[in-house]
Amino acid sequence: MKYRGFAMILTVLVDNHTLTDRYFRGEPGLSFLIEEGDQRILFDTGFSGLFLENAALMEIDLLDLDIVVLSHGHIDHTGGLSHLIDRYILAAIEGIPFNTPLLLAHPHAFLPRRAGLLPQIGLRISPEELARHFTVKSSREPVWLTDRLVFLGGIPRPEGSSASGEKKRFLITPEGEVEDRVMDDTGLACVTDDGIVVITGCAHAGIDYMVARAQEVSGEDRVADVIGGFHLLNPPSVVRERVLGFMEQAKPRILHPCHCTDLASKTALSRVAPVGEVGVGLRREYG
Repeated sequence: MKYRGFAMILTVLVDNHTLTDRYFRGEPGLSFLIEEGDQRILFDTGFSGLFLENAALMEIDLLDLDIVVLSHGHIDHTGGLSHLIDRYILAAIEGIPFNTPLLLAHPHAFLPRRAGLLPQIGLRISPEELARHFTVKSSREPVWLTDRLVFLGGIPRPEGSSASGEKKRFLITPEGEVEDRVMDDTGLACVTDDGIVVITGCAHAGIDYMVARAQEVSGEDRVADVIGGFHLLNPPSVVRERVLGFMEQAKPRILHPCHCTDLASKTALSRVAPVGEVGVGLRREYG
């Protein structure tokens, strides 16, 4: 299927790193602006309101977003939501027009979670409060956002697997506290002329399992790019080798690992595919 004449544009608003000679700021978090067709999609909001500050420096207006997608419920990907709500409230006070976006995530993204002595590492705004400012939708299944951009929903993975030596985290459900396997972890995939572009937040599910899911959902085996967090932070050797083996078979045209991917893992990935630099201010266009 061809979509010539269209392009997806991805702009990095928040990452751990910034591009050289671009005087934006970074933080341990992630936020991308995605423009596809006539849709403007915010993918994650980072830890703070920094994504709004960087967007303003880039002369990007986030008042006319159509969709906000959360890759998962952790605070370094959802913390900025309260700042986006504040931006809407100020716009309303000043009589500035703004959209009421769809807010889309896996159902678990809205649940509280803790890790060790940290009482809350998840989304700090209740679904009821979010519904005052967004049209809230949760889905475990894929959701097509445009003709070629899809929310992947839950990522199938082997029982007991994780991307890389996860810390002990707990999900607080209505039935009680359970070990958190970050089952809400998800991403986006866009079908382009060169194959799929897979967009990830942290890839707690395993970056290889996420790309495989994107291939299955999109019906496209060719991989043009994988951009986002790969969750390879000092991973066990068996995990790193598994991911490298998958990428060697998938033959992506390029990889853009960032956020939660360490230098050793980027170096290892560069042995099986080209690896591009990522930082706040990066703009990627896909045909």
